[in-house]
Amino acid sequence: MTRLRRSDPSGPGYHRRASKKGPVYEDEAGNPIVDERELERIRSLVIPPAWEDVWISPDARGHIQAVGTDQAGRRQYRYHDSWRLHQDRVKFERAAQLAETLPSARRKVTMDLRQEGFGRDRVLAAAFRIIDLGSVRIGSEEYLHANGSRGLTTLLCRHARVDGDEITLTFPAKSAQKWTSTIVDADLAELLTQIQSLRGQRSRLLSWKDGTWHTLRPASLNEYIRRQTGGEFTAKDFRTLHGTIVAAEALAALGTSDTESRRKKRVTAAVNEAAAALGNTPAIARNSYIDPRVFDRYRQGEVIDTAGGRVPEPALLELLAS
Repeated sequence: MTRLRRSDPSGPGYHRRASKKGPVYEDEAGNPIVDERELERIRSLVIPPAWEDVWISPDARGHIQAVGTDQAGRRQYRYHDSWRLHQDRVKFERAAQLAETLPSARRKVTMDLRQEGFGRDRVLAAAFRIIDLGSVRIGSEEYLHANGSRGLTTLLCRHARVDGDEITLTFPAKSAQKWTSTIVDADLAELLTQIQSLRGQRSRLLSWKDGTWHTLRPASLNEYIRRQTGGEFTAKDFRTLHGTIVAAEALAALGTSDTESRRKKRVTAAVNEAAAALGNTPAIARNSYIDPRVFDRYRQGEVIDTAGGRVPEPALLELLAS
């Protein structure tokens, strides 16, 4: 891997200026950059035209290559390819470590979920169970107010329908998508039914009570995840693990093939299935949420073995270790 240097976007750097002939890139002194190799590096970053207040690293080995503000006012980043590859390896390894902790964590979560009343840990356990089984984004007040999109911590009672042990969640999610997912879990269904019977349809679904009702916060949920797993995991790691498992199981169902063209088609189908489960585009699902080792093993004729109702997490770890 290229030896990188840490970038400082608050320090000196290149900037982009609009002109009638297209963007002009200027160095720290405000002079137009004319070196063709440097211009090619900048163009290869594919900085969106809509970004404003663009800062570009003057160092080709900087771990952050560019920063800008998008139309929604959010700071966005372009990272060095080597940095991104390193971070991806760390991310997928962390998801595999999460898979190792889940059997024990799930037992502890079940104990909390079976408590009486509406205590904080019981409701946190419900949130853990939904993320574990449903891959729902955690959500935030900021996203809700800025985009009208909801996630787990901002769901209202009316976004959940409980029918026996089956819970169906339907709500406006990220990127103006309608999210629908179904979870079958008796303990979770019991708690959500109890909350809905006491709270109005426009009240927050995941709320806990100690005399008064309190809204569940993302930071509290991530802290609970760390406490129950014993690792530095967050809600997003569950989505990475789930995307990897969905793709692996899809490839197993499609079967291996001796021809490259069929393998490519089946990989595409598996990516599409994972994207649908996560509510992402296929490109984002493949690049951000599916461990590439699953595809490497598939090309070698190996697939996940979940025959006989085997729990997928140990089967995934076995596949990745092969």
